Amino acid sequence: MKVPVPAHIGSIVLVLPLLLAVLQTASAQKNGIQIYSLTVDSKVSSRFAHTVITSRVVNKAEEAQEAIFEMELPKKAFITNFSMIIDGVTYPGNIKEKATAQKQYSEAVARGESAGLVKATGRKMEQFQVSVSVAPAAKVTFELVYEELLKRHLGVYELLLKVRPQQVVKHLQMDIHIFEPQGISFLETESSFMTNELADALIVSQNKTKAHILFKPTLSQQQKSPGQQDTVLDGNFIVRYDVTRTLSGGSIQIENGYFVHYFAPEGLPTMPKNVVFVIDKSGSMSGRKIQQTREALIKILSDLGPKDQFNLITFSSEVTQWKPQLVPASTENVDEAKRYAAGIHASGGTNINEAMLTAVSRLKSDNQAELLSEGSVSLIILLTDGDPTMGETNPRKIQKNVQEAIDGQYSLFCLGFGFDVSYAFLEKMALDNGGLARRIYEDSDSALQLQDFYQEVANPLLTTVAFQYPSNAVEEVTQDNFQLFFKGSEMVVAGKLRDKSPDVLSAIVKGKMHKQNVTFQTKSSVAKQEEEFQSPKYIFHNFMERLWAYLTIQQQLEQMVSASEAESQVLKDRALNLSLEYNFVTPLTSMVVTKPEGQEQSQVAEKPVEDGECGTCVPASWAAEHLPVLGVSMNLKWGFSMLKWRGSPSHTCPLFYPVTPPLPRKGLPEPTSFPSFSFRTSCDDSSTLSSPSTSPIFALPLLSLPQELALVVLAPIQAPPVLLMLPGPSMDRLCVNIKDSQEPMNLLSDPDQGIEVTGQYNTEKACFHWIEVTFKNPQVRVHASPEQVVVTRHRRNSAYKWKETLYSVLPGLKMTMNKTGLLMLSGPDKVTISLLSLDDPGKGLLLLLRDTDHFSSHVNGTLGQFYQDVLWETPEGADDNKRILKVQGKDYSATRELKLDYQEGPPGKEISCWSVEL
Repeated sequence: MKVPVPAHIGSIVLVLPLLLAVLQTASAQKNGIQIYSLTVDSKVSSRFAHTVITSRVVNKAEEAQEAIFEMELPKKAFITNFSMIIDGVTYPGNIKEKATAQKQYSEAVARGESAGLVKATGRKMEQFQVSVSVAPAAKVTFELVYEELLKRHLGVYELLLKVRPQQVVKHLQMDIHIFEPQGISFLETESSFMTNELADALIVSQNKTKAHILFKPTLSQQQKSPGQQDTVLDGNFIVRYDVTRTLSGGSIQIENGYFVHYFAPEGLPTMPKNVVFVIDKSGSMSGRKIQQTREALIKILSDLGPKDQFNLITFSSEVTQWKPQLVPASTENVDEAKRYAAGIHASGGTNINEAMLTAVSRLKSDNQAELLSEGSVSLIILLTDGDPTMGETNPRKIQKNVQEAIDGQYSLFCLGFGFDVSYAFLEKMALDNGGLARRIYEDSDSALQLQDFYQEVANPLLTTVAFQYPSNAVEEVTQDNFQLFFKGSEMVVAGKLRDKSPDVLSAIVKGKMHKQNVTFQTKSSVAKQEEEFQSPKYIFHNFMERLWAYLTIQQQLEQMVSASEAESQVLKDRALNLSLEYNFVTPLTSMVVTKPEGQEQSQVAEKPVEDGECGTCVPASWAAEHLPVLGVSMNLKWGFSMLKWRGSPSHTCPLFYPVTPPLPRKGLPEPTSFPSFSFRTSCDDSSTLSSPSTSPIFALPLLSLPQELALVVLAPIQAPPVLLMLPGPSMDRLCVNIKDSQEPMNLLSDPDQGIEVTGQYNTEKACFHWIEVTFKNPQVRVHASPEQVVVTRHRRNSAYKWKETLYSVLPGLKMTMNKTGLLMLSGPDKVTISLLSLDDPGKGLLLLLRDTDHFSSHVNGTLGQFYQDVLWETPEGADDNKRILKVQGKDYSATRELKLDYQEGPPGKEISCWSVEL
């Protein structure tokens, strides 16, 4: 079985979006290879990203050493060039047809050279790696170029930069230029490693159509401690932006005889939809998979619109419909569906064929009975984690059955959970039926992945969209007919201008809205557009022609999945010819990397395709060898593991925890240490963990893994008497203890500030189960639980673990989190809201407030009331440690006490404050 190289072994990663470029330096400090210059130069022109990574290294050792250049990039990116400069001689990478490159690779292997195909598929990336022997004092320059068309996702384009050089670099620079002729409507940055000192190395400038982001830290800014080689640069840097849309017909841009038409109309009403969720509950979904599916489904049901209709179909060996027909998404029906979803449990086989045909039959029957609203959109969303094992099990037969049943009437979206699923089977079934497939990775954020996918398809705006251009003006146009257009996405059509084409290129876009047809028109001056795209600072040569070639190849590769054998060969031949003509490394081509004489003479970099293999399986024999104590067995899957403890011959308890990143591919690591921990455990009839008082305590040695294991500690330990800290109206502090309510509460509401804070309090643990902070401007929702922080922006969810450094600057709002786990939400003239997760076994959340003088006179809520006019009185005959607070007609007793102040983070410091109970 294959275990992939961990994605974290690397140094600097640029993602456009999610483009990752990594220079391997894990062994650099050990073998004397030093990076003295590392630059990332990215130009984004009309969504098309051109990135150049240049790394210069020197061998400081007294003998020859191996320097490794390793890069990760997303599956949609194409490498266009790679070269090494050694002693003034350039050794290029040559892109060839895959069979030719494979032959050269095989010949190298036959000669005894250690050439290796460089390919690895991860969650969002592929891997490119080249190694070369460097003589003492010699220098090597690596240069890599790759390109990608940025896809609009939930209303934004995203550029992600992952920084991890593992050593300080004398010249480290990231230079990103963005040019959008439509205008840049907003721009925001976020970082997981930024400090106030590093923030000084970041310069962001922007005008109407251009943006420039420069990050150039000095040696001292990179260092953890003065004079040391350890670096603080370890994490993500993200730039998100969107463009201005003033023309409903979209924007046509023209450069050097090619055009591209971007279409994403604003202000269209969402069409009502009919959704059938088809959920796999077979035995392989047991444990964390089904738990996360339930969690995501409950959240998704909350997002259904009032005009939508829906139904739930669950399947294992047999198929079950929740209701005999689709029902409106009323509050009552949604609540009932949530209760049903919460009770879904996994067992049995996998009858995909019957489940899919049942879903299609349900939609057809309801449509014939005129139960589906006129002009609505019908979607089927399938979630499964395995191959068909019951009923019809032939994948091709199932694909044919489903396509014949749907007959172009509905769109099918297939979600493959984990690596055991046959992704190729699901992808073809989805593409055959006007939808798409998506792999859901088994990780702590699987539920968020499911929710994010649903958000992509939750708001259909148009159906049967067709682009029309004058036949005498254009030729070789890319895909110009689309079945569905969703809010937050974008349709892109590109093509060539004919010789002697008109001076003005016009376009008509036709589609269907709810109960009506609609037509959009737009036009663009060829001469004016050609002039606009002349600035060499922001445009790389002939970028629009390369954009057209890139889009054509991507679409032909996708069409090959569902085409007939003859059609597939035609598509393949054209895509191959374009790949070679434009020097793209695609699934049809490979790059042969030449090296100096005397070294391994070739390495082949090829673009892997998505498959159904388990990329991170650990052999059971290895687990048995290294984990023999207490009958422990381990099965590592992508993103999570299952640890079974056998307390007695007849008793087995599953315990789930995340393992990220996965273990290395080339040989599993030997255990370096065996730290111990203690926990109480037993199982009830449903194999869930519980904690009876009679349960014994066992110390279980565990293999030291790259990430601390998130184990469930079940022994009930009372949380410390932590409390809510509120600056009072005087120099004294006001500490509020909530004693009675465990229901969700409106904690703070200030309409003038545009801030609302809600939460659910646990009186036994004296902390919050969860806290949610909502900002109206910018529109951001932060939902914190003891496990993670989820930030929702532009309908997009981003999850962060506590104590994971975060530095995000949005228009009007800054979010920061340090290593102590103190999350701060602040902005100009805004109240600063801080959230803190406790480290105690009885985990919970604290809410802390600063800059409370910014509250308006309209602030209200359980806590907000204390920022209105508060009168302090001393009861007659009381000592100095007693007060009465009069707040909005209510009297509260306040007592001077010593409490812990967590304003600066844990462990907190003891202070004196006025304690009030609510």
